[in-house]
Amino acid sequence: TGQRYGNATLGPGQFFGELSFMTGAASFMSSRATMPCRVLTVPREQMLQLMADTPEMSDIILTVFAARRRRIVESNQGGLTLIGMDASRDIRRIASFAARNRIPFRTLDDDEGQEVAEVCKIDTARPQVIIGKHQVIDPPTPRAVAEALGLAVALQKEEVFDVAIVGGGPAGVYAGAEGLCAVVLEDLAIGGQAGTSSRIENYMGFPTGISGGDLVGRGEVQAIKFGTRFAVPTRATELQQCRENLFHISVDSGETVSARALIVATGVQYRRLPLAGLEDLEGAGVYYAATDVEARWCRETEVVVIGGGNSAGQAAMFLSRYAKHVNVLVRGPELAASMSDYLLTRLQNDPSITIHTRTEVTELHGDGALEAVTIRDNAAGESWRLNTTALFIMVGAAPNTGWLSGLCGLDDKGYVRTGVEAGGRSTFETSCHGLFAVGDVRATSVKRVASAVGEGSVVMSAVWAHIAETGGR
Repeated sequence: TGQRYGNATLGPGQFFGELSFMTGAASFMSSRATMPCRVLTVPREQMLQLMADTPEMSDIILTVFAARRRRIVESNQGGLTLIGMDASRDIRRIASFAARNRIPFRTLDDDEGQEVAEVCKIDTARPQVIIGKHQVIDPPTPRAVAEALGLAVALQKEEVFDVAIVGGGPAGVYAGAEGLCAVVLEDLAIGGQAGTSSRIENYMGFPTGISGGDLVGRGEVQAIKFGTRFAVPTRATELQQCRENLFHISVDSGETVSARALIVATGVQYRRLPLAGLEDLEGAGVYYAATDVEARWCRETEVVVIGGGNSAGQAAMFLSRYAKHVNVLVRGPELAASMSDYLLTRLQNDPSITIHTRTEVTELHGDGALEAVTIRDNAAGESWRLNTTALFIMVGAAPNTGWLSGLCGLDDKGYVRTGVEAGGRSTFETSCHGLFAVGDVRATSVKRVASAVGEGSVVMSAVWAHIAETGGR
C-alpha cells in the first residue's frame, strides 16, 4: 500500500530487530517496506556466532537492541494488550509479570478495547489478554503468555547443561554470564526480590542510583550475550542426583532439567502473615512488590507498608510519589537496626510518610478487594481502622529451599549451608559436591545486591573446576 507503519524509518546500512532476537522469542517490532528495497537476512545462529567472534560489533548491536526494547516498554506499545485490568486480579498478575520481565504492554478499558475486541471476535464483558493484533490468550496466565512469546524455554529431557542456575536474582543472572552452557530457571521474573526495588543507591558505579529492574536487566543482557538460556516462569519442585552424578531438577511444567553442576540462587521470599482472608486479597489490594504496576492502585489513597528493612523503606519512598500518605508499620521499637542510615533519614524527613513503631496489622477488610485494615498499637494497647486499598507486605523473609529434597545441609532456618565446615570443598559448595549456593539463600550471606553479584561471579571458578574434574569440559 505504500503507507508507513509505525513512527520510525530505517534506511541503507541500518539493521532491524530488538532484544528478543538474542533469545529466539517473539519480536515486539514489525516493519513494512514503503518503496522498492533490498533487505539482507542473516540466520540467527550464524549471527550470534558472528557477534561472539566480533565483540565490537556485538556491543553496537546489543546497545541498539536494548535501547529499542526500552523504548517499546516505555511507550506502552506493542507486545500485549490487557483489557479489564482494573476489574481482574488475573490481568493484574499478568501486568506485573510483564512489567518485571520488561515485556511491552498497554492497558485498555472496556470502551477502548471494543475496537480490538471486534477484530479478535472476543467479548469485552470479561477481561482479555491479546498478543499482537489477533492472538487471544485463554485462559490468561503468565505461563500461557510466556509460552506464546517464546519465553518459556522448551527443555529437552536428553539435554544436559554444564550448569543449571535456579533463581534469576542478581546472583543467578551473574553466574549465567561466564561462558558455560547454562540455563537459568526463574519462577516469576528475572531480577528476583532485587528487581522489585524502585531504587538502589548503594551499588558501586551508580552514584545517582538505579532501579533494581534496570540493574538486573543489564545483567540479563550480558548473560544472553554469552549464550545463557532463561526459562521463565519455571519453578523447581524436586531435585535428584543419579549415579552419573548429574543433577535432575523437576519443574512445575512437568519437564526435567539435567546439569553437571547446580547453583542454588533462589534468594528469599516474604512470608504470608497469619491474617484471615489474606490469600483471597493477594493481587487485589495485598502486594509483595512495589513497582509501577502496583503504584497504579495507590494514587491519592492511604497506603500501608509492613516491614523495617531496606526493601520496605525503598517501597515507602517510591509509593509516596503516588499515594496520599504512606504508613510504615514496624513491630519493633525502631528502624535503625535493619535499615540503611541514608534511607532511614529520608523516611523520617518525608512529610508524606509516617513510621509507626510497635504496630502490626491484625485484620483485613474487603470482599474481593482490600478496603481497610485494622492496626494494633502494641505500645498503647489500642487498635484502629485505616481505610486503604493497598497493603504491601515486606517482612519475614524465608529461604526457598524445600525443593532441594534433602540433598544438601540446611541450617535451622532453612538456609543452605556451604563451605568446608559444611562438607563442601570451597566457600560456596554444599555437602553435595557439584551443588553450590550463592546470594540470600546461603546461610551467613550478606543480604545485599552487591554481595549477591559478587558471590555469583566468584562461584563460577569452583563450578568450572567441578565440571573439569567430572569430565564435562
